[in-house]
This record gives sequence, structure tokens and C-alpha cells, in this order.
Amino acid sequence: MTPVTIDPALVEAMIMEMGAIGAHSGTGVWRTVYSPEWVAANDLFARWAAEAGLSVSRDAVGNVWGKLEGSQGGPSIVSGSHIDTQCPGGRYDGTLGALSALIALRALKAQYGQPKRTLEAVSLCEEEGSRFPTANFWGSRAITGAIQQGDADNTHDFEGMSIANAMRAVGLDPSRIATAQRDDIESFVELHIEQGPILEHADLPVAIVDAITGLRHYRVTLRGEQNHAGAFPMDLRRDPMAGFLEIGSGVINTAHRLGRPAVTTIGRVEVNPNGAAVVPREIRFTIDVRHPHPAKGEELYRLHEQLMLEVAARRGLEIEWDIGTEKAPCLSDPGLVATFRQAAADQGVPTLTMASGAGHDTQQMAKIAKTVMIFVRSEKGRSHTPEEFSTIADIVAGIQVLAAGLYKLAY
Repeated sequence: MTPVTIDPALVEAMIMEMGAIGAHSGTGVWRTVYSPEWVAANDLFARWAAEAGLSVSRDAVGNVWGKLEGSQGGPSIVSGSHIDTQCPGGRYDGTLGALSALIALRALKAQYGQPKRTLEAVSLCEEEGSRFPTANFWGSRAITGAIQQGDADNTHDFEGMSIANAMRAVGLDPSRIATAQRDDIESFVELHIEQGPILEHADLPVAIVDAITGLRHYRVTLRGEQNHAGAFPMDLRRDPMAGFLEIGSGVINTAHRLGRPAVTTIGRVEVNPNGAAVVPREIRFTIDVRHPHPAKGEELYRLHEQLMLEVAARRGLEIEWDIGTEKAPCLSDPGLVATFRQAAADQGVPTLTMASGAGHDTQQMAKIAKTVMIFVRSEKGRSHTPEEFSTIADIVAGIQVLAAGLYKLAY
């Protein structure tokens, strides 16, 4: 195929116009699901899809679809991402993937006409959980049939409003959520900013994502014996702080020794009592463990748990933990990875292949379709912040790869 022509001026204009809806903190955006800003953003997406010659529809949860009908019918090839943001987030996280899908389909239709296979661009709702923290990929879960009866009434925002009532407020009927389910999607391709520094360090504009990380989130409690910091000898102490420090250092060093892409993070610690001259009674802390490869992830979990049990036993401490969140790794379809790597080569766009350390709607869509992701370089690896930024040149390169891959799949 000839190179796909993507107009940089159009790309920049669309990013800036969409970013103005919910503009916040200078370069940031505050656009939560079912808010007036979210409604306006989706209205704009729908208008642009119609102007591109796509047929536009909205499903029961508010996902917006733009369809380019294929001459041979069959299951759809879909691309898109979410249009809601963090509070505040930036102009690119999620939104760039939705706009890129729209721009790619517009370019393909203009340059190559009707495809053989149906192509769709989608603006998904509530990926971030920034308004409804337990919604967990509400839009893509609806598409995959993963929203259960009663979920809409039992999912609340920080002010106590249910997502069911928030839907009603924008004209959506929560009793129809099940109608959003799709069983006619063959492949789902999500373009997204990287959210990390790997592409920048490699000085490359685009990556093809071969896996999305699995994760396990531990909530750990270590109990010992509260005593005086000066009068109680070291060798007689049952000190949970000492145990925590050893465990914390140990699990982080284990991930560091295993090397990329293994990561382990301790993000929260509570000490009881939290006094300067007291051996504490109890330490509660979290451990966030991630790896994109199933066997290596299980090995990382095993090493961490083994260390926690050994340290607690040696120091005479009681230990218990529960797992608050667990997600299996999501492996990209090897055929799609190969297709988009070749598409990048055909367009003259240099790439690397890497795993995603963050979660995405793609993980949900993988339940019903073959999936792959495309990453675009993000300056300094920043995301979930008004400071996130990707250059138009890198974005255009990403959209070229997306469009060329969709061409291979659909034309």
C-alpha cells in the first residue's frame, strides 16, 4: 500500500478542540463520565464521525460508535479508547486513542474507499474510575457483557450518587445496559500514550504492545508487641516495624533483581501507634506487584509471599494479608502484533515491542476479541497529569501505524 496520509494540522486541531471541553489547570482536562463535559465531548466525537462519513450510534451506557461498513460484512474490526479523564488529567490519555481511531477511519475512507471488512471507531466511557472508583471499565465491560444486574445501583461516586442515577440524568436507561453487549467484534486495537519513559529512552515514536501487565495488590498486616523504645532490649522485641522494613526492602529488591518488566511498589503504610518513642503494635501496608508474563508473574508473587512468611516467623510476628485486586496478564494476539509491526515498517515508522505496565480497556475487550495496542511516546513518561504531552509528529506516526494496520485487516 502507499503511505497513509494523515494531516498534522487536523490532528492538532482536533486534540485542542476536544481538550477545551473540561479544560482545567492550564493544559489539563477534568472530564468525568456522565458530566456535562463528558456529554459535550461525546457530542463532538459523534459530529466528527458523521462528518467523516461514518454511521453514528450510541449504546445503552453511552459509548459512541462510528461505523464504516464493509462490503463483505462479517465481524467488525474496532479501534478506540476512553474519553473520560483523571481529575484533572491531560489532553491525551484515552482521548488520543478515540480521536486516532476516528482520524484513521476518515483517512482510510478518503484514500481507499469502502473496506471489505467493517471498521468502527469507538469512544468508550468510564475507564479511569475518576468519578465512580468501582466502575472498573464501565464502557468496555458493558460491551463484553460483564456488568451484572444491580451493579448500576450499587456503584456510587464520591458524593453517593449511583451510576444508575447519573445515567438517567443524561438520558440513558440503566435497565437497558445488557443491550450494549456485542458479539460481533473480531479485533480491537487501542492506541494510547505510553504512560512511561521507555519509548523516550529508546528515542522512538511508537511501540507495539504485546502484553498488558498482570497485577496483584496485597493488603498486609504485621502484628508484634508494643513497648518502650528505650527500655526494651533489641533481642527481646517483637517489632513489626523492623519486619516491615525488611519485607519492604526485600520485595522491592526482588523485583529490581528480576529486572524489567517486573515492578513492585509499596504505596501506603499505617503505623499503630505512630509515636517517636514507641515500638509499634501493628503495621498495615500495601504491596502492588505487576508482571505482564503469566509464569514470571506467579514466580514474583511466590517469592514475595515466601519472604513475608519467613521474616514474620523469624521475628516472632503475626502476619496476614488479603488480595484486594488481582488481574491476569492480557497477552496481545501474536498475529495482530505481527500485522502492526509490519504496518509500521511499511510506513517507515521505527518501533519497539513492549508490555504495558498500566491497565486499559483492551483487557476487557480481550474477553470477546483479538487485541493489540499501539503506544505513542509521552514526554518524560508523564500521564494522569495536566503536564502529559506527546508531539504531533509522534502522534501522526502512531495514527499512520494504526491506519496502515487497519488497512491490512480490512481492505
